[in-house]
Amino acid sequence: MADTVAVERRAKASGPVTGGSRTTERKRREARAAYLFLAPWFVGLFVITIGPILASLYLSFTDYSLLEEAKWVGFDNYVKMFTEDPRFVSSLKVTTIYVVVSVPLQLAFALALALVLDRGLRGLPIYRSIFYLPSLLGGSVAIAILWRKVFGAEGLVNAVLGVFGIQGPGWVSDPDYALGTLILLHVWTFGAPMIIFLAGLRQIPSSYYEAASVDGAGRLRQFRSITLPLLTPIIFFNLVLEVIKSFQSFTQSFIVSNGSGGPADSTLFYTLYLYLKGFKNYDMGYAAAMAWVLLLIIAGLTGVNFLASKYWVFYGDSK
Repeated sequence: MADTVAVERRAKASGPVTGGSRTTERKRREARAAYLFLAPWFVGLFVITIGPILASLYLSFTDYSLLEEAKWVGFDNYVKMFTEDPRFVSSLKVTTIYVVVSVPLQLAFALALALVLDRGLRGLPIYRSIFYLPSLLGGSVAIAILWRKVFGAEGLVNAVLGVFGIQGPGWVSDPDYALGTLILLHVWTFGAPMIIFLAGLRQIPSSYYEAASVDGAGRLRQFRSITLPLLTPIIFFNLVLEVIKSFQSFTQSFIVSNGSGGPADSTLFYTLYLYLKGFKNYDMGYAAAMAWVLLLIIAGLTGVNFLASKYWVFYGDSK
């Protein structure tokens, strides 16, 4: 009897251990298989993303011209930017003006058009597709070339003004107007934020507007008290995306100014100047430092937007 009890105890004690070891082994096999499938992604992450990031950070502290070995210079590139390079300051100023003016105008235009399309037009999918096209094409080389032709001294804009007896300037060749043409091009690429605004408008319950109408609120009051507060998360989302994208604008300035940032550096975007320093002057260390400064600027502005959002962004579940 004692032997039987001992055997049963050993069986009970060994049973869970055997099952647990089998489960552990199965989990290990599944983990190995998962890592095997993830291996290409990890290779891409470290070789294509993290590796170049760390390399550019190192190069930003060097004097590197692509033709010679990198020479460590510490913070000289960063000091030179703000103390000895007026074109750097000019490019930062031009880009800031571009972002501050074009982003609010683009978002306002996109929201206005989304409000019009939200009123139940016939063929709405067709209109959505047509209005979205500028966002797909606006950053292309072809559209930048077309923009330069349209706003040239003999372009379409001046041809239309000539019908009314007005002699227009060479818009892209005049320092007073060249940046304005690029701002207009950015506003024209309103399709992506418009689609996002339209999706947000469709999520607002119609019962809110019905109740407001019963209380005697007009369309303007409904927009201020219902539409705008409930759209603030969408406005914030679009704002963050467009600010980041605008600071990275390059193609428009490069094509319209023939890669010079002219006239008189009026279209010298930050990214264009970075390109000129790195791939025209072969000052790759300086260009890498510029890239990291741009990263810090974008990260700082994004952080400020997130901190400020708690004062003006309304979420439906917030108390």
